[in-house]
Amino acid sequence: MSMIGEYLRVTAAELDRAIQDPDWALDFAEEVQDAEEEAKPAPAEARHFSTYKTWDMLRFLLARVEFPVNVIEGEEPFAGDADWGYGPPRHLRPERVRLASEALRATTYTRLISGVDPAELTKADVYPLGWSETGALEWGRHWYDGLTQFFEAAAGADDAMLVWLD
Repeated sequence: MSMIGEYLRVTAAELDRAIQDPDWALDFAEEVQDAEEEAKPAPAEARHFSTYKTWDMLRFLLARVEFPVNVIEGEEPFAGDADWGYGPPRHLRPERVRLASEALRATTYTRLISGVDPAELTKADVYPLGWSETGALEWGRHWYDGLTQFFEAAAGADDAMLVWLD
């Protein structure tokens, strides 16, 4: 089974409801995922986005540049014991989404991988491994670019974000 980084854009009202009722939030997230699975909207138009298996690679790279927002795991936990796959969901409030959007836009993927030796990822046991393959660092570029577009659209709409590993 794979570990997949998942994101859901939510309005302030939806975030409040999600915090109060994580079961509703999970049902809502699944509805949006199902609806968008067929339509496959571009990241800037989607409410759901996945970083696929690159989440841990991106976590590692963003930590190296001291990224100001935890966009990979979220920052604020939900109350209770909700488990959406690999632990509980977390969220980012709209002001943190805006800060993340600005920082993502200012931090190019080329900058993220500059000076990185793939052996560092192997040594750090970064999921999903296989970092010795040629071009392994380029694998995350597409997902990072999509994440940037997704956050920019969310920030523009003043949305919050639910974040989880599935």
